Amino acid sequence: MIRVVVVGRGGTGKTTTVALAARWLCDHGWGPVLLVDADPDQSLAEMVGADLAGTGVRTIAELLEETFIAGTGTTIGVSPSERIEARIWEEGLYEGVGFDLIALGTKWVEGCYCLPDAALKQALSRFVRPYAYLLVDSPAGLEHLNRRIADEVDVMIDLIGASKKSFDHVARAQRVADESHVRYGRFVVAGGYQVDPGIERRALAAGLPYIGRVENDPLVAEFTLEGRSVFELPPGNPGLASVGRLLERAGILS
Repeated sequence: MIRVVVVGRGGTGKTTTVALAARWLCDHGWGPVLLVDADPDQSLAEMVGADLAGTGVRTIAELLEETFIAGTGTTIGVSPSERIEARIWEEGLYEGVGFDLIALGTKWVEGCYCLPDAALKQALSRFVRPYAYLLVDSPAGLEHLNRRIADEVDVMIDLIGASKKSFDHVARAQRVADESHVRYGRFVVAGGYQVDPGIERRALAAGLPYIGRVENDPLVAEFTLEGRSVFELPPGNPGLASVGRLLERAGILS
């Protein structure tokens, strides 16, 4: 299985890129794909047409709340992540055509995301074998790297925007991954859909392992605004094709 984690500052287009990557892999027979929405904003499911509520699929945060807060469960003894592991795969897995999806979900109660993150990590460590690809949509911050949701990654893609902070994020993300002992094969940089082609010159001048950018396609933007699935895009869509090229240049198809 090939593990791909997409990171970057907020607004660079991580979720759109992961959704398009899933569509491209499914179209070209590279599945099955496991999608992990580690962003509490929960946008990935909508972008791939996964109706979690309509199909009765629960997020990890919901399962934890039902088990240990609303229910009578206890965190004493067996670890909480082990206690709900079976529930994640029975109630928290959305099964699509060519892909499945797990969502971390929004945590409505006080406290950090450590417990949901630990449950997600525990589940992923045991049940990823049936999949050809694991695609992780990360939240905007870097704390998820510290918690090592995926502690072994083949390719980490940092999406950059047109700002110095976005360029600085690359060095920070790589340092956090290194110091948190996340094992990764390649760390590459790609331009988000909002940057212009000139970003390549700046990225290469800065010595970044730049592999290209996501095409700023008006139809993809329209679908995102309307909440439509990228799986409804026509096969020759430029935005979809640009993400396919990024996957090829990232070396995850060989």
